[in-house]
Amino acid sequence: MAQQAAAPEVLEKRVFDAGAFQTRGGATIPNTRIGYQTMGRLNAAGDNAVLICHFFSGNSHAFGRLSAGGPAGYWDAIIGPGKAIDTDKYFVVSADTLVNVNVPDANTVTTGPANINPDTGRPWGMAFPVIAMRDFVEVQKKLLDSLGVKRLALVAGPSNGGLQTIEWAAAYPDFVQRAMPVIAAEIDAWMQGWLDIWEAPIRLDPAWRDGDYYGQGREPPLRGLAEAWKIVTLHARDRPWAKQFDRKIPEGQDPARRIGDRFGIEKWLDDAATARAKTSDANSFLYMVRANQLFLNDYPNLAAAMEGAAKRWLVIPSPTDRVFLHEGAREFIEVLRKGGKQVATAEVTGPLGHLNGVVGMAPLADRIRGFLAE
Repeated sequence: MAQQAAAPEVLEKRVFDAGAFQTRGGATIPNTRIGYQTMGRLNAAGDNAVLICHFFSGNSHAFGRLSAGGPAGYWDAIIGPGKAIDTDKYFVVSADTLVNVNVPDANTVTTGPANINPDTGRPWGMAFPVIAMRDFVEVQKKLLDSLGVKRLALVAGPSNGGLQTIEWAAAYPDFVQRAMPVIAAEIDAWMQGWLDIWEAPIRLDPAWRDGDYYGQGREPPLRGLAEAWKIVTLHARDRPWAKQFDRKIPEGQDPARRIGDRFGIEKWLDDAATARAKTSDANSFLYMVRANQLFLNDYPNLAAAMEGAAKRWLVIPSPTDRVFLHEGAREFIEVLRKGGKQVATAEVTGPLGHLNGVVGMAPLADRIRGFLAE
């Protein structure tokens, strides 16, 4: 009789109560909470830990399954027993950020504008303190300290998670042994401008009401949020992916005759973005944008930030990335090398552009395994 494969491990999503937290901007957030998950065991020295940071629209679910038969985490191909980031060897942690956009999701625990302000008894809305990328790192540091982690063998993540990785390496160079930012580089003025375009439709939606839409009987700004997600969705993909819609027109549509009718790509984007808007929070989207715009805000420039940063790097761009362009990745790598860092590089490829770094990491397993062994 053939032996049945073992059922996938179901991981417990836990909650970390960080208590009162002071932001880089000087404000205090009471009752700060984030969700997290782990796999593997921390060794006695506390130095076999790996931190995985998530992308803009993601949460801690980078590996394993949160329910029997549920979907695997986005980097499950490279994290787990015997995989590139081997949980038989490493204690892997991933956490939800502050101001996480996935507020309606039961598997996301975050503190942000949708939470209740204990001073007023009402949701914070736009009165919530501004959050910088460094604040993500500082709350994660509190979490790791509570778990007994003394040093990170690796910090890694894609996109927004790659930015957190870079921020970690700058903030705690002695704590971080290796850094692996994927599809991430400098947030320069050009990228800050793109982030403003991402969020602009939310502010233009009358239902947004300057962020005051949580009250009973008020509708959230779903139209503006859907348009925002539409921009992000297309920006994060590439032309080869879109070829499936070339000259496709949905049934019943005739855009050559009726100006209101849609092309295939437009309808797909409409449907995908509308669905995504129902599972996220508009104010949190705005705060997440600002956190990205405040990347490395404690430093005068990228070179200064990287001067004292962790020494060992594996930088993984995607050559067809339309968000963090390949030229920006090359410039970032050059800054690291001029700063005396040990920098290895690899590329993640595929038809999805920026999203290659989220869903296409399996072919890089040996390269990642080798980096951890160096």
